[in-house]
Amino acid sequence: MKFVDEARIHVKAGDGGKGCVAFRREKFVPRGGPSGGDGGRGGDVVLLADARLTTLLDFQFRPRHFAKAGQAGMGSDCNGRSSDPLELHLPVGTVVWDEETGEQLADLDGPAARVVVARGGRGGRGNMNFATATRQAPHFAQPGEPGEERRLRLELKLLADVGLVGLPNAGKSTFVAHVSRARPKIADYPFTTLVPCLGVVAYKDGRSFVVADLPGLIEGAHAGAGLGHEFLRHVERCRILVHLVDCSSAGRSPAEDLATVDREIALHSPELAKRPQIVVGNKIDLPEGRAGFAKLRRALSRRGIDALPVSAATGDGLSAVLDRAAAVLFGGAA
Repeated sequence: MKFVDEARIHVKAGDGGKGCVAFRREKFVPRGGPSGGDGGRGGDVVLLADARLTTLLDFQFRPRHFAKAGQAGMGSDCNGRSSDPLELHLPVGTVVWDEETGEQLADLDGPAARVVVARGGRGGRGNMNFATATRQAPHFAQPGEPGEERRLRLELKLLADVGLVGLPNAGKSTFVAHVSRARPKIADYPFTTLVPCLGVVAYKDGRSFVVADLPGLIEGAHAGAGLGHEFLRHVERCRILVHLVDCSSAGRSPAEDLATVDREIALHSPELAKRPQIVVGNKIDLPEGRAGFAKLRRALSRRGIDALPVSAATGDGLSAVLDRAAAVLFGGAA
């Protein structure tokens, strides 16, 4: 299924039913009086978080959603039926924005999250409500109120405990494939990962956590360069960042690569830059990778940061990374 993390939709709640103008017509009741009932209320538009959904794809092809109008009032003092709400199911983690005002209306960050984004119009009152001692036969009723109408922007931010960040081809997809049952696309060219991929890590003692493989960031990503800028929003919900650095790249400094991605994250969100981060030097199974990791460790030791060596291809060192992530997630410090 295609991954879509942003969509724009138009929603309209149902109009209220109009009130009825009617009079009693019964045998032996020559002046029965008004008997027009009220119109029913229009249906609301409700957004619900659904844990079974993972994409906003459906809303790209169906951008317009209209709730039903309330039923009109009837004679014999009968009110019209109110319409049921129109429920739209969205993936957990969807943020809802008003397209016109830019206001955030809701953040559906839990499976039970629910929000009414457009309220149905009230039904009009029938003529039985307007009878008085001096106006005993009103020949008018109220029309129903129109339902609210909005243009919304839906933005999906994945819910993950650990987010893997790094430059293209740093080995993030290989890392996720090795520690979980997720099977992201893996190849030896940049930007292999075009969409985020989630994997569940089965940790010790029956505990588990979710790891997100995020597309590679490059310099200028916060301003729209490359592919990573489209997915920086998915990092915002991660509790820990695992920064994979390719230590085997010839002609590049692993410490500079680390600084480049850290700078892009800070420019995107200063708050995100304060999250716990685990620095991991990847590809130590190669001679140039071991040499590059030694340089990275020396550079970080001056700042009091301890980098972990791994080989995502062979699995060496991955358990130490998972242990450190679990220590932060389940109580501890990295």
